[in-house]
Amino acid sequence: MYEHRVTGVLRVLLSALAALSLNACQQPVGGASGPGSDGLRDSTAPSGYGVVFLGPADCSSRGDVVREVSCRSEKAAARVLARHTGAPSEGPACPPSTDFVLHISRSGPSQEPAVPGGYACMRNLESPHPGDPGQGGGPLTVVGDCVYGSRKGEVRETACDGSGERPPEFEVGSAVERRGLCPDTTDLFVQLGGETPVGCARRV
Repeated sequence: MYEHRVTGVLRVLLSALAALSLNACQQPVGGASGPGSDGLRDSTAPSGYGVVFLGPADCSSRGDVVREVSCRSEKAAARVLARHTGAPSEGPACPPSTDFVLHISRSGPSQEPAVPGGYACMRNLESPHPGDPGQGGGPLTVVGDCVYGSRKGEVRETACDGSGERPPEFEVGSAVERRGLCPDTTDLFVQLGGETPVGCARRV
């Protein structure tokens, strides 16, 4: 099996605060980010070593050195929801249920096929699931998440139950195609991306 070291800002953090995300900071409309479709696949079959390193439905171990392991192994910690080549900022967004993102460097010993570079959208096999709505983490902001103002024109996610470092100020109640479709009670517009890129948030 292949072994890769997680690098940069996408280093795995399996703590309650989750991993550093592709776009942990969401901005009011005009910023960048966006959820894709949910690609979670439930499979108990061995993870196809040597075909694609951490391909869809494969599982990884935990820690700074990430290995592909059987999803039935006691070492398995997270499952791949989606796998894309290229840079995360240029490729498709991860599914909304993604807990964290792994950056995978292109490499491979001369006697083995090279592993294509890219990124894998991961979901923990067990709680916590920071990517779930209201949990205060994950790479995407989705309906049900709470945010607070971190600086002018920018908001960050935080746990809706107040267990995060900062209390919630707004909760995203719905997602629409444009601002004019948000309810009249909307206090803040949050950039979500995708087909419904505007999040309608109310003060909590």
